Amino acid sequence: MAALALSVLLHVAWNLTARHTEPDRRFLWWALLAFLALVGPWSIAALISEAAWSWRLALLLAVTCVAEAAYFVALGIAYRHAPVPLVYPIARSSPILIALWTTQLFGERLPASGWLGIALSVAGVLWLATTARGGAPARALPWALAAALATSIYSTSNKLAVAALPSYATQIGYVSVSFIAAWLALSWENHRQLGHWIPKAAPHPAKWIVGGLFIGNAYALVIYAMQFIPAAYAVAFTNAGIVLASVIAMTCFKERIQWRARLAAMVTICLGLWMLTLA
Repeated sequence: MAALALSVLLHVAWNLTARHTEPDRRFLWWALLAFLALVGPWSIAALISEAAWSWRLALLLAVTCVAEAAYFVALGIAYRHAPVPLVYPIARSSPILIALWTTQLFGERLPASGWLGIALSVAGVLWLATTARGGAPARALPWALAAALATSIYSTSNKLAVAALPSYATQIGYVSVSFIAAWLALSWENHRQLGHWIPKAAPHPAKWIVGGLFIGNAYALVIYAMQFIPAAYAVAFTNAGIVLASVIAMTCFKERIQWRARLAAMVTICLGLWMLTLA
């Protein structure tokens, strides 16, 4: 729970940074580059030397890389069509899919209270998304849903792989390899859309360097927590960050549009997460 609490804070920090960065500056591309430059070399070395390597782990890493790349590309496209408060909650509605994959395909068992907690938290997340305004939601929705599907795939593969990752260094190395795939996919998307591999403009260095460190560690901490609890629970608990970000938006940034509906949605999310703690 300590790892997930820290992950929530890091998720909120990098999403608020992305929220206040112009879309044409490609925050995600720069943030992943910063993480790979600062953390990638030593963490990948730890992964190579310390992980319990097998063909199974290699296959799971490959699945994670593909799904992670799809997630970041889909999320980046969705952000260009609609604001973060609409896109990100939809992208984070994946716990119900993760629960389906892990129980139906890999034999994990969840109690009825766990299923109900997941369902309530996801319902609250989707309800919160409906209160957002701006952009072109119809164009963003398919990409946000694609990001949710990709999240469910890489989270499931991460859960299956974590037993072979004996330390946090190997877990963050696992994230680094998947981020290489994601960064290359974002570079390809830049070239496809803009005609060049590297964005012409960058956010302030403090934003993308710190943001990159936050993104990578937020993901690695969730993998760490998956050693102890089901993957669907771990990802659902990180949705507490959506509640915290919404509270910050309503109090610090005075975003009071549909505040009653937003408050009801946040209460629903918290009720679902509370049920998960009892499951």
